[in-house]
Amino acid sequence: MSKLKIAIQKSGRLNKDSLQILKDCGISIDNGKDQLKASASNFPLEVFYLRNGDIPQYLKDGVIDIAIVGENLLIEKGEGIEFIEKLGFSKCKVSLAIPKGEEYNGLSFFQNKKIATSYPKTVQDFLTKNNIDSQLHIINGSVEIAPNIGLADGICDIVSSGSTLFKNNLKEVEVILKSEAVLAVSPKLESLQQEILNKLQFRIQSVLKGRRSKYILLNAPNNKLDKIINILPGMRSPTVLPLAEKGWSSVHSVLDKNEFWEIIDELKNNGAEGILVCPIEKMVV
Repeated sequence: MSKLKIAIQKSGRLNKDSLQILKDCGISIDNGKDQLKASASNFPLEVFYLRNGDIPQYLKDGVIDIAIVGENLLIEKGEGIEFIEKLGFSKCKVSLAIPKGEEYNGLSFFQNKKIATSYPKTVQDFLTKNNIDSQLHIINGSVEIAPNIGLADGICDIVSSGSTLFKNNLKEVEVILKSEAVLAVSPKLESLQQEILNKLQFRIQSVLKGRRSKYILLNAPNNKLDKIINILPGMRSPTVLPLAEKGWSSVHSVLDKNEFWEIIDELKNNGAEGILVCPIEKMVV
């Protein structure tokens, strides 16, 4: 039976969330400690645990069919590789940073300066676009130490919380790009694998829609029902059921979590009571 081969990061910030989204898709992976390859017991999927930086080349060569990687990695090393889904986790920035004591008045600061980075292509493309001529010093790992030891005037690296910059007496001054985990596809994907991928993507989309949404139940007086229904965006239209108490109805709907509190406040102001909010595991539409 044909299987879809997926690569995920062997270790690091993407590993745990990648395995979690597969689990939430109902896929059980039989993997032991330190295994480099594992199979799903209930879905035609093989999981390859690879070094993050090696994944783009495996995709290009068709050794693997798909991968969960950071969008920033595709920009740096994945020329010709497309992604079909943003996954909403491992969000970060690729940013330029300089020592805290330095005054920064714009990109001209980096003219004829040295920049330490693990993302030379990304940085060079950005500098060229902005007509800045800098010298890049390529470092794999611990880029933040470079200015402290006189190796560079600034750095370009991934920034999540900013705590690593703070610890190394650096400050973020320019965001080159924003990134998150994506589902990338090999340009050599075959038709049989594409069919399996379609099924997997459908499951992933259902999980992501659930994560982005909240299920809401509330009680509303019938004389204010129309106004409350108009406030609720819902999937198509809210479900309205009569309560045992005359003159009242129960309203059920789905809210986007990013709009949640604003809508809750508006509902309360328009007579909604007994508002109950529940997480959604998956949402199939």
